[in-house]
Parts: sequence; C-alpha cells; structure tokens
Amino acid sequence: MNEKIVAIGDIHGCVRSLKTLWNNLKPHKDALHVFIGDYIDRGPDSKGVVDFLLEVQYDRRCIFLRGNHEQMLLDALHSGDSELWMYNGGETTLKSYSNPKSVSDIPDKHLEFYENTRHFFETDDYFFVHAGVPPHQTLEDSKEDPKANHYFLWGREHLNAFDVPWEKTVIFGHTPRPYPIQKKGMIGIDTGCVYSELGYGKLTAVVLPSKEFIQQKSLD
Repeated sequence: MNEKIVAIGDIHGCVRSLKTLWNNLKPHKDALHVFIGDYIDRGPDSKGVVDFLLEVQYDRRCIFLRGNHEQMLLDALHSGDSELWMYNGGETTLKSYSNPKSVSDIPDKHLEFYENTRHFFETDDYFFVHAGVPPHQTLEDSKEDPKANHYFLWGREHLNAFDVPWEKTVIFGHTPRPYPIQKKGMIGIDTGCVYSELGYGKLTAVVLPSKEFIQQKSLD
C-alpha cells in the first residue's frame, strides 16, 4: 500500500540530463520507477536514451509507459506514413540512429521496446499515464472505453477541469510547464527538459507518496 514509487517525466532524447537525474535518484533505488513516456524526438540522442533505459531496467524495477511520440513512431512503422512523426520531431530520432532509410531499419531491440510500452499503470493510490485521463468520467470507465486510449496519449482538457471524478491521483506528463502541476487529483511532471530556450529546461521526477520533486536542469 505504501510502496515508494518514482515517476519520471518526458525525456525527449535528453540522455545526459536523464543519466544525471538517474544518479541523483540513487537514494530511491529500491523504489519502483515509472517512466511517463516520450523518450524520443526533438532532443539530440533518442537512441542513447533507449539504450540507457534498456540497460538500467536490470538495475532497478522499471515500468515504461507509452507517450504520443512513441505512438507516432509505431504508427509510421505500421502504416509506412511517417509525415506526422517527422513533423513532430521524428527526424532527430532517425538522425540519432545514423539516419536509416526508414523507421523499420531501427534495431529490433528498440522497436520491441516501443511496442512493449504500456498505455497506463496503476497502484492502489495512483494512476500513471502519459497525457492524462478524460475529466468527464471515472478511471474505471476510461479503462473500459477504447476512445480513452487516444486521450491517454494526447489529452489536455483535464488541466482546465474544475473537478474530476477520478478514484486515484493521476500522474502524467505531456504538457510542459515551468513547474510541476499540482492540483486536486493530479500531478503533472513534464517540465520541458528539451525546451530550455522556451524557459522550461528541466527533467523532473516525483517520489511518491511523499511528493518530493527531484529535478535536473537540462544538460543537452
């Protein structure tokens, strides 16, 4: 019931920032680490991020959620149409893989990593998801609603909701803010590590249930 959990926000190819934050999380190495998605795109070394995650999953217990950027990569892989992904930073990801001709040329181990990411993860007290949960229905209803999968990856309307009917606190990323979002029933931990020039530029982790925030200024 009171298991310690560390949730880590959007990384977007910022591998140096990730490695430094990971070292700063050593006091919590026995916790369950939940990565909130968006490992790739826009930042300088998406391949390096995934290489690192594949390695450290054997050192600490890890859960890897799917972000909308991993979904765009997978959509490009399965449909052969990469226009949307390229428009949203996919070009920098392919560059980190030494510019393969197509997404299908990315190493199988990495494609398997993307395919195996989860849409959500929950405990008795928390619901972890990349973007958020529809604010007009309960978590149980969203889990049974196929349309909610799109919201899990892309949604933002909950940020403006006066109240939500959720049974647990929702931990999410996706929407960058200068500081973590802390509202009733929700904690947002995307502090825009890849957006230093826009006044963000931090990679954020939150330790639960203590709600201790640990941040690393972008090094990428």
